[in-house]
Amino acid sequence: MGRLEIKSYEKIKEFLSEEHVGRIASIDENGYPQIIPMNFAFVNDSIYMHSYTRGEKLDNITRNEKVGFEVDRELEFLPSYFSHPTDASQADTLYISVVIKGKAVLVEHDEEKILGLNCLMKKYQPEGHYEPLQENNLILDEVAVIKVIPESTKGKYKIGQQMQANSRSILAQKILQKNSLTAKQTLKIMGFEVTDDGLRMVDEPIW
Repeated sequence: MGRLEIKSYEKIKEFLSEEHVGRIASIDENGYPQIIPMNFAFVNDSIYMHSYTRGEKLDNITRNEKVGFEVDRELEFLPSYFSHPTDASQADTLYISVVIKGKAVLVEHDEEKILGLNCLMKKYQPEGHYEPLQENNLILDEVAVIKVIPESTKGKYKIGQQMQANSRSILAQKILQKNSLTAKQTLKIMGFEVTDDGLRMVDEPIW
């Protein structure tokens, strides 16, 4: 992957803690991959998800523990005219993605179930207004908790880091001028600060 590879595990953990939707891929009884979007929490180097206690996904995992898990974020679509006035093949996308291969298990012990479910609530409802689960809560028998234990974790990101500094600055200016809903956040990730006078590079982000 070269310069597109995320080399920092801390950056990968940070990204997984921020994203709200991941996709788990399991193998069905006919050998086809089944991919399902899921809420998730990344805790102690593992992925935790909650589920109904029955369903194809759980059947797949019980039959074959090997799964994939993927999370991505499209930062900014770069229209072709950024690079060429008429050549549509010049269109591109800035993005971040993480792909995990590992083993999925159904959590059996209430203590670990509580850990996973409480971490999910803390992530998705940080404002609180709920009672954290405790032992002997009947709901623990009504929900399944899936744990993905990674055996391989790889990340890729494309934020212009493969470009020369001057070309990256030109690209950042075009993103600012296009002014999409994600433009300012993308520019921040790229290492730029939006000022009254335009753009200023404040960081050389290395993942």
